[in-house]
Amino acid sequence: MDKPLRIGIVGGGQLGKMLTQSAKQLGFFVAVVDPTPGSPAGQVADKQIVADYKDEAAIRELAALSDVLTFEIELANDEVLLAVMKNGTKVHPYPETLGIIRDKLKQKYFLKQNRIPTARFMAVETEKDILAASQKFGFPLLLKARTDAYDGRGNFVVKSRGDIKRGLTRLSGRTLYVEEYVSFSKELAVMVARSVSGKLAVYPVVETIHQDNICDTVIAPAPVAEKVQNRAEHLALRSVRVLKGAGVFGVEMFLTTDNAVLVNEIAPRVHNSGHYTIEGCVTSQFEQHIRAISDLPLGKTTLLPKAVVMKNLLGTRNGAGFPKGFDKALSVLGVSLHIYGKQESRLNRKMGHLTAVGDDYKSLLRKVRKARRSLLI
Repeated sequence: MDKPLRIGIVGGGQLGKMLTQSAKQLGFFVAVVDPTPGSPAGQVADKQIVADYKDEAAIRELAALSDVLTFEIELANDEVLLAVMKNGTKVHPYPETLGIIRDKLKQKYFLKQNRIPTARFMAVETEKDILAASQKFGFPLLLKARTDAYDGRGNFVVKSRGDIKRGLTRLSGRTLYVEEYVSFSKELAVMVARSVSGKLAVYPVVETIHQDNICDTVIAPAPVAEKVQNRAEHLALRSVRVLKGAGVFGVEMFLTTDNAVLVNEIAPRVHNSGHYTIEGCVTSQFEQHIRAISDLPLGKTTLLPKAVVMKNLLGTRNGAGFPKGFDKALSVLGVSLHIYGKQESRLNRKMGHLTAVGDDYKSLLRKVRKARRSLLI
């Protein structure tokens, strides 16, 4: 590389912000596309194009400013990204990968085709189809939107035949599928990086704890048996090897009650379950992604302390985005605070996160919970 790269990011949320910060640290030019003026990433990037993630003209403008494009959200337009890739702009991960993953049913078929264990599923359109699925999988089962669904938005738990119509009403207008309800003991996640030249790097297996279908807490390393960690790592690497393009991928999994590991979903991007890597690992997931798409050497993924805990700051009210109690949270020794710079707080909106590092995850949980109680956001 004889000059700094120009990187374009589709999406200007918190993931885009932290990617931008890592790219700027390496001296790169960064432009982003996001519909919100002054988005978190737009606040630190060299340029923000204010437009929808799917806006063809905006993505082409971004491509003209960039040597390589990437994305921080599955709402990106894979067809337009493919077109600009054919015109000579590098895109990572590949648009084909985004096209597979952004449609959750297509993703399930892809996993099944590649013999990657996942929950059983069925395509559905009508109440009759869902009833047929219930006869195959039993109740409860999950009715899910195929696209534009994250943090549990677009999911409905069908507990009985009487819930089917309610689920169809709740998800009216969406294309749907049904997934077998998995009885699990823990949710796990693994971040895997692949460079343009095909080198792989895997991060520690973590436990993710969810509230209302939204990631609330991450514990690294996951407090599970070594054989479970090895199984999860192996499965994450298998999953990423069959996808195309460079970058960091988040592989979310279930540890079932009978000790099997199943892939739940894959994110073709940096992921909430990898935020702990900023303070916790030699190379953060964000720097790793920039290295990967730039074909730079991948950094070490080694965990620096014995344990790391990350806790999301989810909005509890409608109001200003900057939290009250900022000083009290920072007074908790050993806790790092990240505020994303979103102008408005809303219920369950990701507004920031807390991280604590140390020797024992249980004491770290107490620290981040204490800091969280100090904040009104």
